[in-house]
Order: sequence, then structure tokens, then C-alpha cells
Amino acid sequence: MEKKKNISMAVIKRLPKYHRYLKELMKNDVDRISSKELSEKIGFTASQIRQDLNCFGDFGQQGYGYNVNELYNQISNILGLTKPYKTIIIGAGNIGQAIANYTDFEKIGFNLEAMFDINPKLIGIRIRDIEIMDIDYLGDYLRENQVDIGVICTPNNNGQKVCDILVRNGVKGIWNFAPVDLVVPEDVKVENVHLSDSLLTLTCLLNDD
Repeated sequence: MEKKKNISMAVIKRLPKYHRYLKELMKNDVDRISSKELSEKIGFTASQIRQDLNCFGDFGQQGYGYNVNELYNQISNILGLTKPYKTIIIGAGNIGQAIANYTDFEKIGFNLEAMFDINPKLIGIRIRDIEIMDIDYLGDYLRENQVDIGVICTPNNNGQKVCDILVRNGVKGIWNFAPVDLVVPEDVKVENVHLSDSLLTLTCLLNDD
């Protein structure tokens, strides 16, 4: 399964869910599954599943379905999970520490290398054996170390400033938890996680009568 260009963002956003459900099927020793059976578990229609997977190649056999292990490995490849990613966190408050302590990220190749903060009370503290450094050293660290992904967990008034330092020093992937829309060059990829947006979506759904 090869990743093709011009795949819609909607399809890309569904891939992690396929990956998660296929992993559970493997844990339960399921060897093969039809698009109909996968539909019942994952919540997408069987037609949608076939269309999504056909974006990357021909998979499944009529009367057999999909080989779960093979499909899981192929989607892992599309998601870029065949190599490790050197990751740093900027902003070691509650969100930053929660991400640092989530060990499942490391299991799939996201290796936390360093943490930074501006708060003197946090500098020097160790989170899972990673010492929180003064943010003043961020630029020097980036110049001396390759970093694939920068995780921004700062307040909104510092988010763009931190982003600019990351971009200036060659970081191409940014996972942004700061409540601000970052401005980056086209070759830098940003995934925004605005917690308040998600919560307000929920309240809207609760009050849609």
C-alpha cells in the first residue's frame, strides 16, 4: 500500500481509527475481517471503508475480506510509523506533563527527548527522567539536536513565538495545543488540538434541540 498524493484530509483523519481498531482485532486473534464486519465495529459504512482503502491500493479479496495483520502493517506504513520521531515538548504545565507521561506514544515511535518551560519552579524537575530545561536554551538545543516534532503546550501569547523558533531551526512537524492558529511555511505541517473547540462542539451537540 503506497501513500498517494492528493488524498483528502477526511480520509487521512480516518486512518488512525482504522489503525486503532485493527490493533484491537489483532490482540483478539482475529486473522481476517470483511468490510461489513469492520463497518459494524468501527462505525463507518462498508462502502466508505472500501473507498478509503482503495485510495492506497487494492486490498481484500471477495469472499475472504481483509487480512488484519497485513492491513494493520500497511496503514502503519502510511501513517509513517515505520520510523522513530524525535520529539520535544515546549510548555511543561499540566498538558505538557500529561503528554510526557503518556507512555503509549513511545511504544509507537514518538521518543521524547527534551522538555522546556519558562517557569522557574518547573525548570530542573524531571518527568520520566527528562529534565525540564529553561526555554531560553530552546534555540541552542535545536541547533545541536535533530528534532522531528515539536509539541507546543504554551499559553496562546507565546505559541507563535515558540513556533517561529522551531521553524527557524528546521522542525517540520508541530503538534499544537496552544489556543492560537499558528502561521507557518508550506513545508511545515501543523496539527492543532484546541481543547476548548472540542468542548464547545460537545456543548453545541448537547443543545441542538
